[in-house]
Amino acid sequence: MANLKAIRDRIGSVKNTKKITEAMRLVAAAKVRRAQEQVIATRPFADRLAQVLYRLQSRLKFEDVDLPLLKKREVKTVGLLVVSGDRGLCGAYNNNVIKRAENRAKEIKAEGLDYKYVLVGRKAIQYFQRRNQPIDATYNGLEQIPTSAEASMIADELLSLFLSETVDKVELIYSKFVSLISSRPVVQTLMPLDPQGLEAQDDEIFRLTSSGGDFKVTREKVTRATPESMPREMIFEQDPVQILQALLPLYLNNQLLRSLQESAASELAARMTAMNNASDNASELIKTLTLSYNKARQAAITQEILEVVGGAEALG
Repeated sequence: MANLKAIRDRIGSVKNTKKITEAMRLVAAAKVRRAQEQVIATRPFADRLAQVLYRLQSRLKFEDVDLPLLKKREVKTVGLLVVSGDRGLCGAYNNNVIKRAENRAKEIKAEGLDYKYVLVGRKAIQYFQRRNQPIDATYNGLEQIPTSAEASMIADELLSLFLSETVDKVELIYSKFVSLISSRPVVQTLMPLDPQGLEAQDDEIFRLTSSGGDFKVTREKVTRATPESMPREMIFEQDPVQILQALLPLYLNNQLLRSLQESAASELAARMTAMNNASDNASELIKTLTLSYNKARQAAITQEILEVVGGAEALG
């Protein structure tokens, strides 16, 4: 009977764990939807900003414009902005981006260059602090769905490092959202800005839907209209170079915000998948334990019947 009680307690414990993982899966799914809505909400501003920059690029030759954010200099120190999560229970999400950052640092070191980390997310901060890596700034406790204010705060730090020539190049390492079950750590150069990166390109958005109680993601291609060049007779109230100097930090902030949003979507999707797998494993474990419980209970009943029959025969 002690064995039966232990199995029964284990079944109850696994059922409680399944309730928790299922709740976490639903919460993550709801937040993925919110992340998607935020990406869509910020798209009009991003599109208009890209169009204005594209038109200025067609009017000016960026190579002839002496602006700090466009100036390429000899690289001696690289700033690595690493975006991770604050919490675990999201599969290999944090580990993948941290390993990608480590590999990139090794590549930079092999080229004879120095590097500094700017870390976003408690997991990356704890990992690199334990290994005494060169860390310039850290950010944690950010909103689960990133905001423009948070992106601006991080961008200001990066601008300070770049403009003071503490670093000569800034690279962003984050998880690019691919699907609900897949994300890919990528490395993207943030500064100096590349004029070619300002050209209009097709984009994709993801839509999270449910079918038969299961979540699925669909990708939709968004084709942007190619912006027209500014007329030659257009007169600027300000020097176009001053306008460009004011818009480039906004463009940098927008690029950073988009990357933070993709990282958040990747983390939430990874957590949703991990909790879904945990719930499935719990269901399988409950089935196995129930079968073991039924076998043990049947064996106990059979043993009791044999004891009764044996006692009756002895009395007879």
